[in-house]
Amino acid sequence: MSKRVLMAMSGGIDSSISALLLLEQGYELVGATFRTFDYIKESCMAREKGCCSVESIFEAKKFAESLGIEHHILDFRQIFKNYVITNFIEEYQNGRTPNPCVLCNSHIKWGELLTAAEKFKCDYIATGHYAQIAKHNKHIYLKTAVDTHKDQTYFLWMLTEENLKHTIFPLGKYSKQEIRKIALNHHFEQLAKKSESQEICFIPNNDYRTFLEEQGCKVQQGNFTDNNGNIIGQHNGYYNYTIGQRKGLGIAFGSPKYVTKINAQNNEITLGDYEDLYCKKLIAKKVQIRDRAWIENSPEILARIRYKSPATSATLLLDNNFETTQKAYIYFNEPVWGVTPGQSVVFYKQGLIIGGGVIE
Repeated sequence: MSKRVLMAMSGGIDSSISALLLLEQGYELVGATFRTFDYIKESCMAREKGCCSVESIFEAKKFAESLGIEHHILDFRQIFKNYVITNFIEEYQNGRTPNPCVLCNSHIKWGELLTAAEKFKCDYIATGHYAQIAKHNKHIYLKTAVDTHKDQTYFLWMLTEENLKHTIFPLGKYSKQEIRKIALNHHFEQLAKKSESQEICFIPNNDYRTFLEEQGCKVQQGNFTDNNGNIIGQHNGYYNYTIGQRKGLGIAFGSPKYVTKINAQNNEITLGDYEDLYCKKLIAKKVQIRDRAWIENSPEILARIRYKSPATSATLLLDNNFETTQKAYIYFNEPVWGVTPGQSVVFYKQGLIIGGGVIE
């Protein structure tokens, strides 16, 4: 008897070809596409073409029909708002830069979607992420994808071992070029040429500032300061800026300046030089470690502080009261640039994700 899989389909090439590959491998497939957000202004409606938009939902449904598989549209708008959008707004209001994809994966794709899989009597869920699953010392781990340029394990670090037991990643052993070639070989030319979205799904034009204003965040001007606390200009609301930002400061200096610190409480933003953004230590909260033997035997790890940054050699030390605080300290062997509160730091060993946390 074939295994039944609930395939998360976004309408894009990765999830569509994932569905095709699973069918060719003999799985019984059920397609699912979810609605996560409604744009609230006409100015936003005009740009509603991103992931989870009405357009992409019907593209996914049409592709599922072409494969001859059952397809469902799932309404996750309220829970998406509760977990993802609310956190997104609160983090910016606290002067931090959130990582909504990490929360969406843990609470929506591997929360609500797993619940839906039970409803549709499916044994597994599958997504179009570039990631692999591996066993090591009786534990199940995320493993980096063969295509290191597309590897998406950074966004999946919060997935539990139980989540992974019920997950299939069809694209883990493929490169992006191979996936496009498969689409062409099956005469899905339009799909093969489809461009990738690099944006947050509920902010298609990547204009999070406008989004925050539409959600009721009030712009309140404050001070730009230098490293010594001297006022050097005015900013347009601290949540309009992120660590490492150089463009769009709205003020000219004799040399390039970067956002190096955001003080939400005082509504102040510190500007400095490029070199000021290098550091060798960070503190992480909400830390998860799959198996502490990894760091008890040797605290040396590779740590990644953002999706497109390379994993960097570091030492991982848990807080003395870790069971209560869930804090850890990461000391890098070489300085890293642009450590940003609110983003994830993910820990790797031997190509496996052994844990992660949120940069504090």
